[in-house]
Amino acid sequence: MARPKTSAGDWLFQKGTGFFALVIVLIAAAIAVILWQRSLPSIEKFGLGFWSTDHWDPVAGNFGARPFIWGTLYSSLLALLMAGPLALGIAVFLSELCPHRLRQPLVFLTELLAAIPSIVYGLWGIFVLVPAIRSFESSLPDVIRATPFFHGPPLGVGMFAAAVVLAIMVVPFSSAVAREVLKAVPAAQREGAYALGATRWEATKVALYYTRVGIVGAIMLGLGRALGETMAVTMVIGNTPQVSLSLMAPQYTMAAVMANEFPEATSTLHISALVEIGLVLFVVTLGVNALSRLLIWSMTRRRAEPVIVAPLVPEEKTA
Repeated sequence: MARPKTSAGDWLFQKGTGFFALVIVLIAAAIAVILWQRSLPSIEKFGLGFWSTDHWDPVAGNFGARPFIWGTLYSSLLALLMAGPLALGIAVFLSELCPHRLRQPLVFLTELLAAIPSIVYGLWGIFVLVPAIRSFESSLPDVIRATPFFHGPPLGVGMFAAAVVLAIMVVPFSSAVAREVLKAVPAAQREGAYALGATRWEATKVALYYTRVGIVGAIMLGLGRALGETMAVTMVIGNTPQVSLSLMAPQYTMAAVMANEFPEATSTLHISALVEIGLVLFVVTLGVNALSRLLIWSMTRRRAEPVIVAPLVPEEKTA
């Protein structure tokens, strides 16, 4: 078959759109180069110890980013544990079970959460969530408060408050992507399940199995959203550079320390240390995205196992 001829307009359109796609790569590379150059004084002085030490003292010129890395990853993973099932449940209800009259209003309200500024979530966290967590922690028995996960004074601000706020902010993004993925399931998948006598729940399980890769992508999108959140987390996490398993202890994140200290940083080393934290956040974000793509690639490589619907009619016992 002869290759179709391309006109000058087609050639220009192809090269132009290719250049626009290349711009994204150039922007990411430029960000990485600038962060690396501005963080060189900190890198040369502290080396890999910047990632593994806990001491953060701008006055003395000693900087270690491990508390901020810990706080960022800990709060994001806790938020995903809370937001993942909730977002998936919302997506399944809206795409599979919701009455038609309520579907669009509920979709609108869910997506409206994504449009709320993060500062508003932070204010809600301060005035509503923090007092509720403080009362909850005060009511816990001493035996529970002595455990590593609930140890600490009942301040209200801390890791748990930050994780709850992050979970609420992550839900609209993950649920929207998961809902679109479920809507893309071919009708033949559901019709085949119903033809075999499946119930609605069993047909929903077939749809979930069919879209498992997309659902993983929706959850990873939520993780990417949680890693870079700044203002809402800064207002409720307590902003104390420490590494702790306690959900009630005040802690810190990478984005929060940059937002708090960068306007007041005066020394070159302090600014460089904050820029290096930005570089670490950049690397962590790229690592999470690369890991998610590797996970999706590994799942798509495997041959799809046949979908087996649970037996709908009990097998007759033979004599």
